[in-house]
Formats: sequence, structure tokens, C-alpha cells
Amino acid sequence: MFKSQLINVVFAAALLGLTATAAHAETASLTVVCDNLKPQGKVMIAIYDSQAGYDGDKAVSYAMADVTSSQAKVTVELAPGEYGLKMFHDIDGDGRMGMNPFGMPTEPFAFSNNAKGNMGPATWDAARFTVTAPETTQNIAF
Repeated sequence: MFKSQLINVVFAAALLGLTATAAHAETASLTVVCDNLKPQGKVMIAIYDSQAGYDGDKAVSYAMADVTSSQAKVTVELAPGEYGLKMFHDIDGDGRMGMNPFGMPTEPFAFSNNAKGNMGPATWDAARFTVTAPETTQNIAF
């Protein structure tokens, strides 16, 4: 019995080592610079790594930045790859995008690549971009 416990401990330690190695895989910095903002509230950013995630609103990460001037900036660490961003300026600070009774946004919003939507969000093809090491920057005009 002791031998099987020892094997389990060795296996668990090896697995943890592999997990730690995977966690230290190459990362890249993504800096999002948002311009033309009213100096109040926060910019809320959802980060997607696939068309399915983007279209299904299943973000792999989120970021937010306080807006104290006409520009806000936030940096996140990501694995290199393709990403798309959906963001809005939460002017009233309630953590939700303001909507009118017809479902139209009442707070400013934007997408990566400054892509524009047509009766809905910008498409994944218009919004996607590549994050490469060491750093990638997205400049977004609200």
C-alpha cells in the first residue's frame, strides 16, 4: 500500500510540475488605450479568443480602467494569439451597459480595431487582431 501511495505522490508532483510549467508559457502584454472619453466612470472590457466566444459572449478575460481624463489605459497579460474586444464606457458606474427601452445602448461602446457594428456588435472578422510578444497595443476611439 505504501508503494501505491508513493507512486500517487510522485505522479501528483509531476502533474503539478507540468501545470506550473504550462502556467509559465509565453505571455504577451496587451495594452488598450481608449480616447475621447468623458472623465468619469470606468471603461469595461471583455476579451475573447475565438469567434465562438465572441459571438456567444463568453469572454476569456475582463479588464477595467478608471476614467479620470479623456484617455484611459489598461494592460493585461495574455497568451499570444487572436483576440477580439468588446467594451463600453460605464459613465454612471453601475457596472452594466445602459440601454433604452428598445435595447439600444445609451452609454458609449467600442470594439477592437475600431470596428463598427451594423444593428449589433462588430463582427469577429472586423474586430479580431493578433497579440504577439512582448507587447501589442490597441488604440480605441470612443
